[in-house]
Amino acid sequence: MSTASSPEETVAPRADGSFLRQSTFMPDWHGGLCGALHWARLLQGFGRTVQLMAPQFVKADVKTNKNDAADFAAICEAATRLDVCFVPIKAVEQQAILSVHRARAAFVKVGTATASEIHSLLAEFGIVIPQGIHTICRRIPEILEGGESELTRTFKQLLRALSDHLKELGRQVEALEQDIQCWCRNSAASVRLAKVPGIGPLAASAVVAIVGGGGQNFSGRQFAAWLGLVLRQHSRGGKSTLLGIGKRGDSYLRALMTCGVRALLRFATGKTDRASTWLSGVMIRRHANVAVVALASKSARIIWVLLAHKGEFRFDDTPVFAGT
Repeated sequence: MSTASSPEETVAPRADGSFLRQSTFMPDWHGGLCGALHWARLLQGFGRTVQLMAPQFVKADVKTNKNDAADFAAICEAATRLDVCFVPIKAVEQQAILSVHRARAAFVKVGTATASEIHSLLAEFGIVIPQGIHTICRRIPEILEGGESELTRTFKQLLRALSDHLKELGRQVEALEQDIQCWCRNSAASVRLAKVPGIGPLAASAVVAIVGGGGQNFSGRQFAAWLGLVLRQHSRGGKSTLLGIGKRGDSYLRALMTCGVRALLRFATGKTDRASTWLSGVMIRRHANVAVVALASKSARIIWVLLAHKGEFRFDDTPVFAGT
């Protein structure tokens, strides 16, 4: 978090911001805080101009060992650059729905780990079942009631507990997805983005929660690059060397977009519209994964245009801007 600095007053911050209300002089300062989004909104409410920077843009300017003084100098130096990218400050509503997304992702991760644990434990007893959480939920009752000779009572209790935990995680994920869909229906920006093929309520609400209304000084290609959907390069001496896609931006958002676009590949063959024809041509020339990334990058550029210009998506691939 950055503003300007004055050493004349030192105060201990409190989460309720009472030190700001009690002080007639509010120092400008550069620094890093836990809960940066909360403090950014609080300082904006007092008329301050707040800018948030990602840590990787500051780390390169730390010239000595890490300490408060070195971090302070690095933040001051990084904030003066003209090409630095600042993190958008999220509103309370954005932060709330993003928390729901983070909790959903955590539940999905724990559910996948639990399913893998059940697979490995059963394999040690010679019981191999196909992959998939639904397959596990269907086969576990059969295994528990089948009277397998090697399965002890203790192991069956463990298996039943893991199965119940997996089912509970699934119910929690479904409940969070319903909350996300309800929020998406009430958000005008999310409704516009959800009309883009391959971008459902999950991806649309995640984009709005992470990026906001598109007020950043980005272009469509820069937004796609920020998501890691364009090729990295390692070029020198006038020779361009292109690598695979990068890992910039939010990996959760990138995964949502690529998974949504991957579902379109199954239905692109045989269609005659312009988007399906283009996608079929890419699939003929390249691997399916390359086609997925190419279409996801194209969708990211469309999303940014819709956000920045408050446009509406039409299925003839022509965004309609507000006022036209």
